[in-house]
Amino acid sequence: MTARLMVLNGPNLNLLGVREPHIYGSTTLDAVKASCEEFARFAACELVFHQSNHEGVLVDHIQTARKEADALIFNPAGYSFTSVALFDVLKTFEGPIIEVHVSNIHARDEMHRHSKLSAAVKAVICGMGPYGYIVGMQAALHALGKLPSSLPPSLAVGPK
Repeated sequence: MTARLMVLNGPNLNLLGVREPHIYGSTTLDAVKASCEEFARFAACELVFHQSNHEGVLVDHIQTARKEADALIFNPAGYSFTSVALFDVLKTFEGPIIEVHVSNIHARDEMHRHSKLSAAVKAVICGMGPYGYIVGMQAALHALGKLPSSLPPSLAVGPK
């Protein structure tokens, strides 16, 4: 069975490439989506890609993912630091959840240093810029045992 991935993006990520490029870089969310789609084709997995500025819409997507996705790659953006509703719904998702942040939140100001959502996810990837999405997809597929067999063991399995 083909792995089904959902990439979910929170508030203001529609402004990626424009908003605070000194922190987030100049890559747009459309470019991130295109890269994720290319990796999904390589990995022979299904991909849906969403962005919303509204907390309830993100909750709805995660509830939908419970039946339509095997793993989540989630950049909750500003909701990382505030949302109990997202924390609660993430705990209902049974597959791996990979939290992604474009910037290194641990090196940011006090308000942006601690994600409340991290306690509900399998792994956190931050500070890798937009490439973090690809690493997140790879981590999700690894957790599902669905990485392409064409990858060398060092990429598919890692150190043993």
